[in-house]
Amino acid sequence: MFKIFTLALVATTLLGCSNGEISMQDRSAQPCGDKPNCVSTQDSREEFTLAPFTLTENASLDDIEKAALSLGRAKTGDKEQDYLRIEYTSRVFRFVDDLELRIDGNTLIVRSESRTGHSDFGVNRKRADALREALKQAGLI
Repeated sequence: MFKIFTLALVATTLLGCSNGEISMQDRSAQPCGDKPNCVSTQDSREEFTLAPFTLTENASLDDIEKAALSLGRAKTGDKEQDYLRIEYTSRVFRFVDDLELRIDGNTLIVRSESRTGHSDFGVNRKRADALREALKQAGLI
């Protein structure tokens, strides 16, 4: 029994560590795949879609980054002129989710997806909703 527990603990630790920093391509404009671990403003399917985020005139990528980082357990993964990727790490198993944000005119494209696993139990949708609230509180949408 102890061997099984030890093996499970080692596997979980290694799996959690494998989700660390990796090079990612910009997928902000792509719809989600077929796994229920993603939400996007660019996807029209009911289970994956997010309502549009319309930015105010004074919204900047730096301000959006501050709001996204305020959601906790987050760090900036990539930041370019109008693109931002924030990495969120789960507390227990250290799974990583990517929140991709792109400013397109007065619209914020939002895509949040888990890197591993099939289902996220609604975590990415909750994160997108929390981001919407943080952006409203900051006067950015």
